[in-house]
Amino acid sequence: MIHFIRTAGFLCPIEASDIPIFALMKTRTLVVIGGGAAGFFCAVNAASTDSGWRVIILEKSSRLLSKVRISGGGRCNVTHACFEVPALSKRYPRGEQFVKKSFGYFNPSDTIHWFEERGVPLKVEADGRMFPTTNESSTIIESLLKEADKKGVEIRMNQEVKQLERTGDQWHILTSSGELYADKICIATGGYPKTQQFDWLKTTGHSIQEPVPSLFTFNLPGHPIRDLMGVVVDPVQVKIPGTKLQEKGPVLITHWGLSGPAILRLSAWGARQLAETDWHFRLLINWVPVYHEQSLLEFIRQFRNEKGAMKIQNRNPFRLPQRFWEWILAEAGAGLETKWGEFPAREQNKLVKLLAAMELEVKGKTTFKEEFVTAGGISLSEVNPATMESKLQPGLYFAGEVLDVDGITGGFNFQHAWTSGWLAARDIIKK
Repeated sequence: MIHFIRTAGFLCPIEASDIPIFALMKTRTLVVIGGGAAGFFCAVNAASTDSGWRVIILEKSSRLLSKVRISGGGRCNVTHACFEVPALSKRYPRGEQFVKKSFGYFNPSDTIHWFEERGVPLKVEADGRMFPTTNESSTIIESLLKEADKKGVEIRMNQEVKQLERTGDQWHILTSSGELYADKICIATGGYPKTQQFDWLKTTGHSIQEPVPSLFTFNLPGHPIRDLMGVVVDPVQVKIPGTKLQEKGPVLITHWGLSGPAILRLSAWGARQLAETDWHFRLLINWVPVYHEQSLLEFIRQFRNEKGAMKIQNRNPFRLPQRFWEWILAEAGAGLETKWGEFPAREQNKLVKLLAAMELEVKGKTTFKEEFVTAGGISLSEVNPATMESKLQPGLYFAGEVLDVDGITGGFNFQHAWTSGWLAARDIIKK
């Protein structure tokens, strides 16, 4: 049978008989299923020349670390500069209590130290997100691949796992191109959008929390605001009437609707509620959240008296993006050449409503295949948060998004990946 092994930075085809003797001498085998952030972090931390473990990564596709590559606009949002575990755990709509325990062992400070030890310093941006100083996700990828090469990790591509079966003290793994045995397994496949895709894992006895999308953008089909594609307004307060869901932060207007950190965070916290509405709901937006409707009306009336000779187009008291300001004036029925002193009361009221209490009808969502994040996965009650080992099946571990853990945008999902991968590796080596 031909496999692919990564060696000296290249993927090479090998026959089973060509596997290095030192690998065959390692009597214990760890198979990591999934070549993403969590899987790689587990593999490279479990493998070393003296650990006694032969470590194999099985990746179902022809690409490794695909989410790492595209995260943060191609810069890789490695983690977040939130170093207090109680505060950090509150960034997880699902799994708060679980990660509070796991972050006690490995948190953002440890992530920073791990990468810096390998020549990859990280930097903090104003919003707390952390990136490699190179601003290139390839820096993180190369670091992980280099570590895998150094530790002798075997990487087998195009190996989709079809079935797991416990046979005595080992696991029998059936893949799309063959079979192998492992003493320990770490499942780090990422999230699945459909419950049926977890069927091969149900044979382990684990229960699945139904997956629904998280971190998605809001579609506004046919709404004229989409003409402002590319405009960012910051800060903005967004609420979903009839719920407790609200967020504040930057909003990006896109050609399909609304995106940006405030929207993505709102989608994460409301993932299950919004799925129940089939992603059809009302959204209330305050584009100038330092005001409410009454205080905004009072400000506009005062501004009208003080700046009456100026044209409303040219005098934007809220420092909103000019394209957005002109658009919202037009929506209020105000002529751009109108002077503030001639701004009629009726149009003032319309402008106040649009700025402080705009109501939009959301019909649908947009998710991106490579960046897909799910709420749902392996039930956390069945996994030890200190080791990531299954409580049902000794020798079976989970890491990353396959668990029912998901964070808001800002590096929190990667931090969970690093933490869970590291904890699984540590326990495997210890045992």
